Formats: sequence, C-alpha cells, structure tokens
Amino acid sequence: MKRELLFLLGCTFAGICSAEQLTIERIFSDPALSGTSPRALEYSPDGSRVTFLKGREEDYDRYDLWEYNIAAGKSRILVNSDSLHKGEEVLSDEEKARRERQRIYGSGIMEYTWSDDGKSLLFPLAGDVYYYDLGKKSARRLTETEAFETDVRVSPAGRYVSFIRDQNIFVVDLQTGTEHQLTRDGKGPIKNGMAEFVAQEEMDRMTGYWWSPDDRHIAYLQVDESPVDEVTRSEIYADRIEMIQQRYPAAGRPNVQIKLGVMDVETGNTRWVDLGKDQDIYIPRVAWARDNLLTYQWQNRNQQKLELRLFNLDNGKSGKLLTETSDTWVNLHDDLRFLKDSDRFIWSSERDGFKHLYLYGLDGKRLKQLTKGDWAVDALASVNEKDGVVYFTGRKDTPLESHLYAVELDGANSVRKISRRTGTHEIEFAKDGSGYIDKFSNITTPSQVSLHKASGEQVTWLEENAVVEGHPLYPYKKDWIAPEFGSIDAPQGHRLYYRMYKPAGFDKNKRYPVMVFLYGGPHAQLVTNSWDREFNQYMAQQGYIVFTLDNRGSAHRGTEFENPIYKNMGKPEVEDQVTGVKFLRSLPYVDGDNIGVYGHSYGGYMALMSMFKAGDFFKAGVSGAPVTDWSLYDTHYTERYMGNPTRDGKAYEASSVFPYVGGLKGPLLVYHGMADDNVLFTNTTRLIKEMQDKGLQFELMTYPGKKHSLRGKQTRIHQYNMIKDFFDRHLKESE
Repeated sequence: MKRELLFLLGCTFAGICSAEQLTIERIFSDPALSGTSPRALEYSPDGSRVTFLKGREEDYDRYDLWEYNIAAGKSRILVNSDSLHKGEEVLSDEEKARRERQRIYGSGIMEYTWSDDGKSLLFPLAGDVYYYDLGKKSARRLTETEAFETDVRVSPAGRYVSFIRDQNIFVVDLQTGTEHQLTRDGKGPIKNGMAEFVAQEEMDRMTGYWWSPDDRHIAYLQVDESPVDEVTRSEIYADRIEMIQQRYPAAGRPNVQIKLGVMDVETGNTRWVDLGKDQDIYIPRVAWARDNLLTYQWQNRNQQKLELRLFNLDNGKSGKLLTETSDTWVNLHDDLRFLKDSDRFIWSSERDGFKHLYLYGLDGKRLKQLTKGDWAVDALASVNEKDGVVYFTGRKDTPLESHLYAVELDGANSVRKISRRTGTHEIEFAKDGSGYIDKFSNITTPSQVSLHKASGEQVTWLEENAVVEGHPLYPYKKDWIAPEFGSIDAPQGHRLYYRMYKPAGFDKNKRYPVMVFLYGGPHAQLVTNSWDREFNQYMAQQGYIVFTLDNRGSAHRGTEFENPIYKNMGKPEVEDQVTGVKFLRSLPYVDGDNIGVYGHSYGGYMALMSMFKAGDFFKAGVSGAPVTDWSLYDTHYTERYMGNPTRDGKAYEASSVFPYVGGLKGPLLVYHGMADDNVLFTNTTRLIKEMQDKGLQFELMTYPGKKHSLRGKQTRIHQYNMIKDFFDRHLKESE
C-alpha cells in the first residue's frame, strides 16, 4: 500500500457511503490504511538488482533495507534494522536538522549508498556506520563512537568508506580497517565537507565533499559560518522551552565564507582553488569530469550569473566552460553529465525561455541543442553512450504530466516518448542505461512502482498497489471522486490551469461552498495528473468543491510564466487566484459567497495575501506556517526572487503581508509549529502582534515541538479536523 493513502475517503455529511464510515481518526489509526511504501529506490551499479527502503506493516515509519533480484524475480529483506540496533535512536542536532532539510522522517535505515563495483552497500544507523557485503550477506559495524557520523559513502574505486564526524572528514581503509582523520581544523564555525544551511534547504545540495573517480582525491568545501548572524531561537515544547543558538542567514545579511579545496588522500595535503576576488558567492554544485579534472558551479550573490568552471589538477589552472545569465535569476539544476567516451558533456539551460538540453565540448564550445520547443525538460535521466541516446523527463505533450522521452546525441531523430501511461512518471535509470524504475501515478491510480527496459517495456512490478479486493481503498472505490482539469485565459493574456473536485453526491442544481487549496510559490506545481493529497479528496467528500490553480511564478511553464514574481511577490499570484475565483463564481453550482482559501508555507503566505488583499473574493482563510515578511527568510531563496533588501527595500515592503493586514474582512485561522527552524515562528508572532494592535480578531493554533512539516499522526489528525471544522463553521452557515 502507499503512504499517500493516509486519508482515503470520508463520507459526506449526507452519509452516502455504503461501507463503514471512514473518519480521519480511523484512517490514521488503522495500519492497513496507513500502508507501507518503498523509498530510495536504486539500481545496483551492475544492474542486477533494485534496492529500496521499506517500512513495516506494523510500523511503517521503521525502515529496513530490501532488494529485488532481477534474475530471480524476487524481493527479499537484506538488513533488518532491528538486528543491528533496537530502541530509541538518539540523533545529533546536526543530523536532526539534516533530515528535516532532506524531508525524510522515521527510524531505522533511512539512507544508503552503493559502492561503484556493486558489491557492497553502506548506511548509517543510530549514529554509526555499517558496511553490507552482498557476497557474504552480512553487515559489519565500521564505527562505534559517541560522536555521530553523517554523509556516509563508499569511495568510487571501493577502497575507502568516508564520513563526516565532528565537522571533519574521516575515512576508513577497507583493506586494513584503519580509520584516518583527513581534516583537523573543523570546529566552532569551521565545517569541512559539510553543506551549509542554505545549500541544504535551498540548493538541494546535502553534501560538501566529492571523491575523484580513482579514489586519490577528495574535493571538499570548507565553510566558515562566523560572518552569519547568530540568532537565539526558541523551540517551545509541551514540557520545556529550548533556546537554540542558530546561525541563520536572513535576507540582506552576511552569508558563510566558503573555500573549495582538493585533498590528496594519501598525503592529506590540500590545494585551494582560486574562486576569484568576489567572496560573497555560492558554490551550488561540484562534480568530477575526469580523475584530474574538477568542475564546480560558481554563482554570484544575486543569482543572475552562473558559471561552470574547470580546475585541472595536473597544472593547477582554472578555466570557465560556460556562463548562464538572466535579468531575473538563473535556476539551478542537476543535469550536468560528462560523457566517458569523449570530451563532451550535457547541460541544461533556460536561455531560450524553456529548460532544454545542450551538448558541449570540454573546451566550452556549444555543439548542439538536443531538445527545443515551447515546453520544458524536467531532468536529465540517463545517457546511453554506446547507442548514442539521451533519456530525460519532460512535459512535451502537456505541462500537467511528466513523461520519459529519448533523443539521439547526434540529433538524427526527433524526440520520442518512452513512457506509455497517462499520468506522472518519476524515473530512476540503471547506471548502464539498460533499464529504469518508474514511480507512476495519476488522479485515479495510487503510486505504483515498476521495472522497465530502456525501450519502455515493463519487466515487472516492484509494487503494483492495485486497488483490488483487499486493498484499503477498495471498499470505497465506487465513491472515489476524480477531479476535473481545465484552463482559464487570464485578462493579462496568459493561460492558467486548474484542477477541481466536485463534491460527493454532486447535484448541478445545488450550490456548494469552495475550498481553494493553493501553494503559489516558485519551483512547485500542484495542478498535475498525479495522485493528489488526501485532504483534498476528504474535503470533497465532506461536501466542498475543492479548487486548485497554478498561478504565475509556479514551475514547468517557462521563464515568461515564472518571472513575473521577480521583486513582486504576492501581486501576480493573488491576481491569478482572483481570476480563478471569478471563474468559479461564473459556475451555477458554486456558492460564490462562500469561498475559502487554504495553504501551508508559501501557501500560508498566499492565504494571508488573498485574505488581506482580496477579501471580497475569499470569505475565510487558513494560513499554515506562513512567511509574513520576506526579510525574515533566508538569503539564497529570498534574494533570488526579491533582490537584496539593502537595495530593494520597497519591493520587500510591498511583498510583506503587513501593509495589507487592515484589509482583512473575514474569519482567519493561523497555525504554526513552535519549533519551526525553516519559516521561523517569528513570522507568526509578528503577525499576531500586528493584528492585535489593529484590533483584528482571528483564530490561532500553535503546535508545541513541531517543525515546519508538522509531522506526527496525532498532530495531523488534529490539524485537518481543525481546518475542516473552521470551514464548516464559516462556509456552511446557510445550510
């Protein structure tokens, strides 16, 4: 079963369900309904098996390591986490924060890495490092210390295991079993081989060190956090208050100082790469092109320039391979791939308005544009150099679905689609390009995982998750509500896509209240043909029309659609949401006087801006963990879209919620986790004070000890019952 089935179906207030009624409480307390889901699926480097982490039927948050053996056609457990460690896992503060940044939750084996030869696996557990030998079918403990080891991996040639301990890089020689400490100056604000806060949270870079292919060198970043403001942040729990000293780089304030070094593993000597005179920079990506060639991406503070640079270990010289520039910002990606059989590489760029793939030479010359058109590539998936084929995911057919496509390196043929089923495909290729794992879903199909040949032919199911007799959803299948998709032409000239659930027992002659569920921020898209969040289905079952619209600024529509939010957050997004409400009011079955709005994080910000700036369109709103003033958020995210507040103060003021608070006309509910280290609780306390000073009444719910994601079964039960109750009180008053 899939974790996505946490809510399934509830019955309407009219009681249409023929089977036993499913409440939110019942769903969360029934293990069969909670289900288990494999995660971290990967091909072994030799392509013989697929490994994954799987929760247990009795405890789906406790993960073990599994494999599917392709030749045998069978799945089996490799490592039961309880066999290595039982009881409570005490995590370091660094590891807690790292897992929050990775959005992974649970206990047991939470991540793992393969050796390049495919003979062994490595994973951390309860603060120590374990090495699993596939030949011996056994795991051995490599470390046993009070310190916490993180970012564990096997070196490419398989000689070493490396990890971070106490802000330094360590290796264990697997031939001798000897441990070596490679860096020694990591302490206090100095961190070696570690990703700084904004790298983890905003750049999707969770590491700070990289092995050369021949095991001889480690490239690593040394981060000095001393310039970053150290703030005292309170984490309020039910039984205590913890005062946390955190270095938080708020917009406009200093960032870390960063150095890039290349260490000789045998001698321990480090050569520092000359990054240039400008020290107020980011290094979002580092990758080895060859044993002696290191590349890194250099990004300036305003993120309008991104350079791919090359460092030659043989002569110590640096060069620039290419430069991306923008009048707004340059988006980061993970689409750099060096071809082993030639001095060429693949790179993606939005230079023509849509993200597409390009072929370059190591001399920096652009050789060919591999894809083109008014549609976007999602990600580079694989390169089969022998056959000269590039595989990628993208949105060539519709922006509402992600599919797998292929194109020839020589450009001889046009792009062809590989995936066959209508919906959304997340692809993970084998290292040799021979096949791929497909995690698929659509609006009526819960997430399924299958194994395929590179041609698209399905080999087997890894998890079919079919809604047949015995599946938790099966008894309620006939009552399942499939949303409708459509588009609206905005008055500004662009097209807006929406998704709409009609309520259970829909009668076109009745008028229904609406919950507008939104996010609205960049790098996100909600309106897709994929399995949706359970709460939307649940609210439709409670008699609501549930409407979602992707406004300008959201992803996968090209730079012209994304860029209007530049130094302008909170304006075009609200304009587009109002366009959506005007469309709703034109429908005869919509109760136009009873439309509410709900969102979390950026969606919480959007809910506030919608209530404050467009109160004539939204009667009631729920705002979860909202940003209220962008000067309170971090540098890399905020300055990318808003500029620097030291120079763009007026833009920050206009994009804050505070100038518009007085425009509140309807009931508002705000909730926030009281230990949130991402959108700091200060955002909400400032809003509380402002609304109290203005004499504005509102509802408030705080969650002791909870971070930004508000994890926990009882917390989620409370949260969603609270939201439903709020909308029932304010949008169903006439029933």
